Amino acid sequence: MMTRGATRMTRLMMGHMGPRYFSTALLRSDAGAGVSGVVGAGMLHGFPASPSEKAVVNWVRNYSVMGSRSASTVALNDDKQPEKDQKAENGDGAAAVAASGGGVEKSVVSYWGVPPTKATKPDGTEWKWNCFRPWETYQADTSIDLTKHHAPVTFLDKFAYWTVKVLRYPTDIFFQRRYGCRAMMLETVAAVPGMVGGMLLHCKSLRRFEQSGGWIKALLEEAENERMHLMTFMEVAKPKWYERALVFAVQGVFFNAYFVTYILSPKLAHRIVGYLEEEAIHSYTEFLKELDNGNIENVPAPAIAIDYWRLPKDSTLRDVVLVVRADEAHHRDVNHFASDIHYQGQQLKDSPAPLGYH
Repeated sequence: MMTRGATRMTRLMMGHMGPRYFSTALLRSDAGAGVSGVVGAGMLHGFPASPSEKAVVNWVRNYSVMGSRSASTVALNDDKQPEKDQKAENGDGAAAVAASGGGVEKSVVSYWGVPPTKATKPDGTEWKWNCFRPWETYQADTSIDLTKHHAPVTFLDKFAYWTVKVLRYPTDIFFQRRYGCRAMMLETVAAVPGMVGGMLLHCKSLRRFEQSGGWIKALLEEAENERMHLMTFMEVAKPKWYERALVFAVQGVFFNAYFVTYILSPKLAHRIVGYLEEEAIHSYTEFLKELDNGNIENVPAPAIAIDYWRLPKDSTLRDVVLVVRADEAHHRDVNHFASDIHYQGQQLKDSPAPLGYH
């Protein structure tokens, strides 16, 4: 009785272990015809198989009943392999036709059937950008006052002001007059506060079961706008490897520092961003001076900038810097305004957010 029970237990264990530790393809190929091929020739792992090894392979092949599901899966996959190869050939053919101008495009086929949105430009031509859509574009208001400045009064104001001033010095030393790479670095940092603030307000809205007054969307729009600045300057400035490494370090430190700051004092966090945007305005003004003096080539504007800001087709880099500087001025106003709301003892939700303020 004990021997029979042990045999059943061993058979059950080997049924589970067989498909895992032995090739199911080998077992299937040997099924019904004895141990053929490599094993049938008396060869295992490149050397003549011993009688005990032959017995183990035969025993696993004959008694791995519990592993039939895995074996069936392999068999099913093998049956479907010609079909996959045929589909792959068809896909390659479609890609070749598309490359030759035949108009056949490869699209993602999914069980969920989520169709991509077909967008066109106002003139009816196809919209080629997936990172933003036509209804997200706008014309920047370049007439905004660039000289406005919030004079630091309280201790937190002064702390925010001098923190930004101190951080500017190593940036000036590192980038000097390479304003293209400087703008790229600036935008990798400037895109963080809106995302952090929007995320924390989103969680607060869910936690307290209250609306946000539109500030979640306003801050996320700011983060997206700053990201589009980065995508634009990536077409102009080609960062070196050590500058890319610096982006990793700076973004990692700044994200966590701003996250903690916003939790402890939202009014300080927004004030810091307000002063940071003031420095950005100054940097882009210097960028324009270098362009006007001929020290930086005024190359044609990238296509992504022309579509995003609805610029004329013959726009140049100078036109791009002008609209980016106007965006920074609007972000300056929004963040100083948000800080003032907190200073007056209110919450952001108590005052409507400046949505669409460009």
